[in-house]
Amino acid sequence: MAEDTKTKTFVEPGVLYVVPTPIGNLSDITERARIVLAGADFVAAEDTRNTAHLLTLLGLKKTCVPYHEHNARAAGAHIVSELKAGKSCALVTDAGTPAVSDPGEQLVALCAAEGVRVVPLPGACAAVCALSGAGLPSRRFAFEGFLPTKKSVRARYLESLRGDTHTLVFYIAPHDAPRDLADLYEALGDRRAALCRELTKLNEEILRERLSVLKDCLFTVRGEMALVVEGASAAESWESLSVEEHVALYVGQGMPEMAAIKAVAADRGLPKSEVYARVKIKEEKADG
Repeated sequence: MAEDTKTKTFVEPGVLYVVPTPIGNLSDITERARIVLAGADFVAAEDTRNTAHLLTLLGLKKTCVPYHEHNARAAGAHIVSELKAGKSCALVTDAGTPAVSDPGEQLVALCAAEGVRVVPLPGACAAVCALSGAGLPSRRFAFEGFLPTKKSVRARYLESLRGDTHTLVFYIAPHDAPRDLADLYEALGDRRAALCRELTKLNEEILRERLSVLKDCLFTVRGEMALVVEGASAAESWESLSVEEHVALYVGQGMPEMAAIKAVAADRGLPKSEVYARVKIKEEKADG
């Protein structure tokens, strides 16, 4: 067991450490991340070349094994076997927090299923960084990651977001930006948004505009972007829904069913008994 006597931080055997790395500015590496990277027996990396460069900048020389979406099954089994044998592993991604819109999600799930201890470290995350600087409501938000690429899947996915009242956070690759912004505008309407690019880097910029403006921006940028979009208003969230879907919307937001029925009745000016009856009829049909 390796111990840092100054901070009393340990790197324990048989543990998968989820280690965030900077999304741009190297100064954002945490002291604990340095300790874990230095003390782990090996590093599992989405791109070993990028990680080797980071480790060199940190003055570390470590064994790196590739773990990405194309080798997740075989590499995951190997890593778990090494962990069960008593070795420690630091899981990293190219930038930010592993397992968040990242193949590392599968490795963490595999370790959890196999009874291998997982220790997540706090640190850099582009989605949270963008949300904190967007100037939009942040009490309730939903991280959506990258939009689906297949046209039919994308259309259904975007439709499912139309009534979501959470602030929405997306990741956008530069070559996808024109299409993504146009599709979001068409699906969600002209909402307020913040396009955050080059976060923590020299040319960091946050464009706070409506989607109608952002979709027509002509820009060239290296690296991925984070887009924060305001959620649906109370009116937008249910006007296009059936009574049953309206109730399901509130239940999905954490409201008990009876409270949701009462809220829907108030929204629509209907008797509570009518809303209740329609919901129960649908439930009975689903059960039958």
